[in-house]
Amino acid sequence: MKAMLAMGSLRGQLLRWLLLPLVLLEIFNTISVYYNAVDAADMAYDRSLLASTRALAERVSVEDGKVVADVPYVALDSFETDTLGRIYYKVTGINGETVSGYDDLPAVPANVPRSENYPALVRFYHANYNGQPIRIAALLQPVYDNNMRGIALIQVGETLDARKGLTRKILYDTIAWQASVVLVAGLLVWFAVKLVLRPLMQLKQEVEARDVSDLSDLDPALVHKEVRPLVQAMNASTTRVAGLIASQRRFIADASHQLRTPLTVLKTQAELAQRELERTPSTAQELRNVVASMAATTDSTVHLANRLLMLARIEHNENRELVAVPLRETVQQVALELALSAVGRGIDLALEGDGEAEVNGQALLLHELVSNLVDNALHYTPRGGNVVLRVLPGESEVLLEVEDSGPGIPPEDRERVFSPFYRASATMQANPGGSGLGLAIVRDIAAMHHAILELGNGSDGRGLLVRVRFPRATPPPAA
Repeated sequence: MKAMLAMGSLRGQLLRWLLLPLVLLEIFNTISVYYNAVDAADMAYDRSLLASTRALAERVSVEDGKVVADVPYVALDSFETDTLGRIYYKVTGINGETVSGYDDLPAVPANVPRSENYPALVRFYHANYNGQPIRIAALLQPVYDNNMRGIALIQVGETLDARKGLTRKILYDTIAWQASVVLVAGLLVWFAVKLVLRPLMQLKQEVEARDVSDLSDLDPALVHKEVRPLVQAMNASTTRVAGLIASQRRFIADASHQLRTPLTVLKTQAELAQRELERTPSTAQELRNVVASMAATTDSTVHLANRLLMLARIEHNENRELVAVPLRETVQQVALELALSAVGRGIDLALEGDGEAEVNGQALLLHELVSNLVDNALHYTPRGGNVVLRVLPGESEVLLEVEDSGPGIPPEDRERVFSPFYRASATMQANPGGSGLGLAIVRDIAAMHHAILELGNGSDGRGLLVRVRFPRATPPPAA
């Protein structure tokens, strides 16, 4: 049991081992795609920043020995502000003087390397300006005329609002896409696992639908090749069980003959001995008592053997087919068979109820059930008592009642009396020679017929009322 709980569900394990690595791979892929997209976005914005820097560098020239920047007002306005953020610029001359733009724009750090992505002397770096992070492109632009030659520095910076907006969009789009991929993949994996496990579920349903007496082999072709050895092992185990049951049945059959024969001979000899003793009046009374005790013990042993054999046959009954059986006719037949026994005991045996109803069952077992109930009632009812049999048809069920005027069974013992060999104290006093198997046989037969067995008090508060609720036989469909 602990091992079964530890193993858990096969479907759950397959889903975990398939989906968990998939989720981890998707997380890793999301991070990788995000950073690659951010790098691509940074490269695109850097290219745009470099283009703005080059456009400004084309307007830098030398006039009268000075570096000048011819930046129109419209260009200045476009540099100062943008729809997605602000843009700042600065033009530095050959001698470090500010030619145009913002004087306080952060200078190029000494450790910033030149970009290898573009054929230009440009450096990109991050800085803070006016309390905002910005990205700056610094381009070295050669300037010269007939009298001088040098290098001017053109710096163009932009705030990171546009970059951050694009980065967030890339992040959200990547997460949404990867989550969709995981969801679709999870559904596909779940469907695939369900499809793969369908043969096992069909095999489970076939095993559950089988009758307890069906020990035929399962078809290994119903499942996958990897599971077929398990099915073959189950078939081999079932074959061994079938062999064991067959040997038990042979033992029951052999024991039936081997046990009944000597008991019958012993009973016959005891009866002969009683007859001879009756012919000889001078025989001692003690000897008569011994022979009478032998005859009673033999009768009790025969009765016990028959009950044991019947109980074993019920437990190993192969024929589970139920047919419509007229219950009142069966009860009437049992009443006729036991009428002489009732008369000999001085007991009034009566059959009440005139409605006939059919129940689904096996006639032989139903006869045995009624016989055990009536026989028990006769054994435990004192001389001069009453035993009443009733068959009461209803719309959906048929009631069989056997009521006697004996000592009854106390409520605390009514569940235990269905156990083999258990006898309540009151019944032991009324019938010391009982076997304790009658109600156990009745319980097993009732269970085979899907009937409900109830014990209660008699109509006047004395005795025992046994009620069996049978489902009413369904009529066959009209042709």
